[in-house]
Amino acid sequence: MKQAKIYRKDILAGLLTEDGGEYRFCYENSYLSSKDAVAISLTLPLQEKEFVSPVLFPFFDGLIPEGWLLDVALRNTDISILDRMSLLLLCCKECIGSISVVPINKQDY
Repeated sequence: MKQAKIYRKDILAGLLTEDGGEYRFCYENSYLSSKDAVAISLTLPLQEKEFVSPVLFPFFDGLIPEGWLLDVALRNTDISILDRMSLLLLCCKECIGSISVVPINKQDY
């Protein structure tokens, strides 16, 4: 199982999990109850019910670098280009924009 904490502007917004080929994203209750809560994506609106998908959510997949930066990441690790969650965990802790993806089990990334 791979997991990451999802932060929006340094505030914990939710938890992203990949387990057995299934992806789940769930907002933190404390984030939902905040008066400043904003959805991290239009495709992931604020709600208590978790989102479930057989593929990595397009919003998160879009955070993974492309081109030469992706080539550098692939060359320096043994991660497959098809392992989107591992690439997300490796490359997206300090993305451009307001979202950060922080692996829960840091020794793997």
